[in-house]
Amino acid sequence: MFFYLSKIFWFFVQPLNFAIFLLLAGLLAALIGRRRLAATGSVLAFLILALSAWTSLGAMMLNPLEERFPRPPLPQKVDGIVVLGGGFEGAINMVRGGYELNSGGDRMVETAILARRFPEAKVVVSGGTGELFIEGEGDAATAPRLLGALGISADRLVLENKSRNTYENAVFTKQLVTPKPGETWLLVTSAFHMPRSKALFDKAGFPTVPWPVDYRTSGKEGFGLFRDNAPDSLQATTMAIREWIGLTAYWLSGRIDQLFPSPGG
Repeated sequence: MFFYLSKIFWFFVQPLNFAIFLLLAGLLAALIGRRRLAATGSVLAFLILALSAWTSLGAMMLNPLEERFPRPPLPQKVDGIVVLGGGFEGAINMVRGGYELNSGGDRMVETAILARRFPEAKVVVSGGTGELFIEGEGDAATAPRLLGALGISADRLVLENKSRNTYENAVFTKQLVTPKPGETWLLVTSAFHMPRSKALFDKAGFPTVPWPVDYRTSGKEGFGLFRDNAPDSLQATTMAIREWIGLTAYWLSGRIDQLFPSPGG
């Protein structure tokens, strides 16, 4: 139920969709003669789109998430690498049978680099299909084609293909891997996603070393206009809002212990 409610809620509140619904409400209000209500909906829609696409608001919201878990020194021994799904274009790969990467593809590239650096380490790819409306191939199904092409043998791969969100990533991976005391496992995911991911793996009883990748900010963001192109700014704002909502929902539901997880927490 949590999965479906979260997907439906996010469909309505993500900035672009929310602005469209406000414009639609404004249009309907205008048709029935409610001019003030129509103007209010239109102005709110404009503000949402302008702040999301024309300002650095998204980067400013992403940056604290990315800075929360700095990348540590690389351990001398690594027993396993867990990479969370979200780096592939699932709908395209399902049809074309390739391994097209999206903006989060650094997760898979970094995993391949780490796997070659630690040739004895197991590589766990955690990610099924987490979409309600878009049909696509889960990352755990696509990853063997890319990692195999990059020289990672299939016998090193552990594929977790049932998870639909980060909570299930942690729970199902723990059940599949059953890490032993004293083992060192790296957790690879986007830097903005690391606070929630690390907290969920800790809660599941799976100790990991955070290995953030896919940085979206420089760390020197300040508020300003036209700091990036509009589509990228809109994407950054959308990702940031989604992640902060995710942290809040997981904290309120008791799935994580801190609203803003920290390395010491």
